[in-house]
Amino acid sequence: MSTATQDRDSVKATVGDLAIFGGTSAFATPLHVGQPNIGDRKKFAQRLNDILDRRWLTNGGSYAIEFEERIAEITGVAHCIAMCNATVGLEIAIRALELSGEVIVPSFTFIATANALQWQGITPVFCDIDPQTHCLDAKQVESLIRPRTTGIIGVHLWGRPCEIDSLAELAMRRDLKLLFDAAHAFGCTYKGRPIGGFGNAEVFSFHATKFLNSMEGGAVVTNDAELAHKMRLMRNFGFTDYDQTDSIGVNGKLNEASAAMGLTNLESMADFITINLCHYKQYQDELAGLAGINLLNYDERERSNYQYVVLEIDESITGVSRDQLMRILHAEKVLARRYFYPGCHRMEPYRTLYAATSLSLPQTESVAAKVLTLPTGEAVTPGMIHGVCEIIRLVLHNASDVCRLFEERLPA
Repeated sequence: MSTATQDRDSVKATVGDLAIFGGTSAFATPLHVGQPNIGDRKKFAQRLNDILDRRWLTNGGSYAIEFEERIAEITGVAHCIAMCNATVGLEIAIRALELSGEVIVPSFTFIATANALQWQGITPVFCDIDPQTHCLDAKQVESLIRPRTTGIIGVHLWGRPCEIDSLAELAMRRDLKLLFDAAHAFGCTYKGRPIGGFGNAEVFSFHATKFLNSMEGGAVVTNDAELAHKMRLMRNFGFTDYDQTDSIGVNGKLNEASAAMGLTNLESMADFITINLCHYKQYQDELAGLAGINLLNYDERERSNYQYVVLEIDESITGVSRDQLMRILHAEKVLARRYFYPGCHRMEPYRTLYAATSLSLPQTESVAAKVLTLPTGEAVTPGMIHGVCEIIRLVLHNASDVCRLFEERLPA
């Protein structure tokens, strides 16, 4: 069996071979978007055994401290506060920054960005995105600033930085706090500087689906010593001493096992990025020339983690909708994802609370209807990618037959 076909259970030659129309699935085991990367298992096991031998499982153990030091070093910031996950990191950063009233955020983001505000009684004011970058459109932010506005949260989507300089200038001029959701952007740069040192603070995710994971985990990074001190207290119930609290807090600490996983994967970080870049280039080569398919690019002047392979599907050109293509891929056990559909403003509770918002988010609505992300990462092989691209090419080259079979066999 050739290298191109050895990672598949079925090769597709005709539309009738597609699993959704009765053929055999191309893959026996599902291909996920964000399947976890795993570093040196032996080194991880050694760290776990050390944790068990010392019986220090959480509460600021040596691995959590070392993990914080490594993150601060990589991002070039003075302070890193490791968290049990990025959502709690966002919530604590928002509270430490004393945000209240209204905060401007994009709707085209993971729901946690908005939830971290709403959960604390703060109104997320959804702003539209730039259709080219998929990030917050800085030109539209200022028009949404009202007397109750206290801050802006920008999201570095797909690891591509948002308009940092424009947002920073606006925040300073209008006396607003500026927080960045950098869940996608660990290891990336903006104008040659590592993401992490911008705004008042930035929040990273090390969830299992991220290219650099600690199983569960996150971190807030900042150059503000006072803010860092407040967040350290807040993630540990507000304790200032063994039996004394001076403020309210929650349990947001990163446990030792997760920190050990994070440290182990940091040692393989360069390898993970190399794999992601090779996969991205292969997708780029194999999907080149397909009309109506736009593969989002990365600025080669900057460092990126390349952890997302993002397509925009223009149905008016392809003849097949994004959702039809996704259903076809899912039947082949290629679990492509339509991030961040349908947008936070279309999900509850925001759909009900802010029903009129969608009228002012045309770019968000448009992009959410087109985006499809494909599997990549350490668990994916070149042969698998070739198989995924082969399916996409087959579908697009036979779009009229595909649509006809959808109507005949899969009526809405």
